[in-house]
Amino acid sequence: MTPEENMLFNQFRQAFYCLTLILAIINYVMTRIGLISDTHGYLDPSAFTHFKQCNEIWHAGDFGDAELATRLATVSRLPVKGVYGNIDGNDIRTVFPEQLVFMCEEVKVMMRHIGGAPPRYNPETRKELLLHKPQLFISGHSHILKVMFDAAINCLHMNPGAAGKHGWHKMRTIIRFAIDGKNMKDCEVIELGKR
Repeated sequence: MTPEENMLFNQFRQAFYCLTLILAIINYVMTRIGLISDTHGYLDPSAFTHFKQCNEIWHAGDFGDAELATRLATVSRLPVKGVYGNIDGNDIRTVFPEQLVFMCEEVKVMMRHIGGAPPRYNPETRKELLLHKPQLFISGHSHILKVMFDAAINCLHMNPGAAGKHGWHKMRTIIRFAIDGKNMKDCEVIELGKR
């Protein structure tokens, strides 16, 4: 290799290293979330494939049983945040609360299973939304996939629909999205198949 080629090769190697480092920093800063709800004891194996690039899994209630919650965490090897739903027994209720309020990066998140949707929240949820003022509200229960912004309270609402086989929904769905600082982005609706 000539000295010029050697110098070019070293410059390329340094640029590649810098690009790799920048991509690693970007990937580290952004939190990728797999959002699931209303599994009712059934966990589609393909959910793990769809959540492979995620950093966390959030379950909006009606797990069905503790074994499903354990499998979700152990197979995915990801932290699972969640709330219990109306069909969940003590095995779930002793691990997961009725409501979660937490920060993900710079976004305040509130999650509860039964909440309604903009502008028709149930009375308890409306009170909690006004108290906590989240930027993201996640619910389940309705089995209706919904992603919509509520301008009245400056809050994005997400309901991933139902991923399980129990209920009246026709298509089983989950959501994958990212939180990057104070921005929520890259929202994808994933259809798992017919109920």
